Amino acid sequence: MRSLTYFISDIHLGASYIADPKAHERAVTSWLRRIAPTAARLYLLGDVLDYWFEYREVVPRGYVRFFGALAELADSGVEIVWLKGNHDIWIFDYLPCELGIRVVDGLLDTVIDGKRFVMEHGDGVGESRPSYRRMRAVFRNRTCQKLFSAIHPRWTVPFAHKWSSHSRSTGSSAVQLPPDHRLVSFANEFQAADGPVDYFVFGHLHTVADMQLQAGGRLIILGDGFKAMTCGCFDGNTFSLHKMDDFPAINNL
Repeated sequence: MRSLTYFISDIHLGASYIADPKAHERAVTSWLRRIAPTAARLYLLGDVLDYWFEYREVVPRGYVRFFGALAELADSGVEIVWLKGNHDIWIFDYLPCELGIRVVDGLLDTVIDGKRFVMEHGDGVGESRPSYRRMRAVFRNRTCQKLFSAIHPRWTVPFAHKWSSHSRSTGSSAVQLPPDHRLVSFANEFQAADGPVDYFVFGHLHTVADMQLQAGGRLIILGDGFKAMTCGCFDGNTFSLHKMDDFPAINNL
């Protein structure tokens, strides 16, 4: 019975620092097919692809198995929502049109089975550094995107992957975020101003966290889909974190 909602982030398909990209893609594709019998919804919380830039008439090579598995899910009636991360911000209309998925850029405030979820990749909320905010604005500027698209991919693709290898996080074990962490502060402030929220769900940090917030609700950090190989599952009553290899037998971390 398809009644479960799944969450995953930071798969980083195609990253230069993943030893065997084909094996990694097959592992993720296998997980998608294992959850298919029970999945009602799938939320991809950004950095699913290590780099992606759509040109008007062409798209990057690769990811065929992964995209095929997503298409199978969508065609079978699974609702798929892709929240852009800082590595896959340049998704435009190709993936929504070809795969039948919904793409969200920014904060998503939604209700799932009667529970309120507030979700974002994790790089765009609570961030106080002016330099990072300026970089986000440049990457999303339409004029800058057009100028970037004029550069041949033989130069932009290697540059993007080199940039990625220097900017990634390395943590993967479960942590308890400090009270002054920007995501904790954001969630508490959001809860106080616009609550109640049952679950705040983020990625980006490449670590796993599940904590009760001072202002109420829970803060979930999903980990990643290339090293920790973790994901989330909501059954309508309870949100739980898992190893991707746990499925179809669902065992808590």
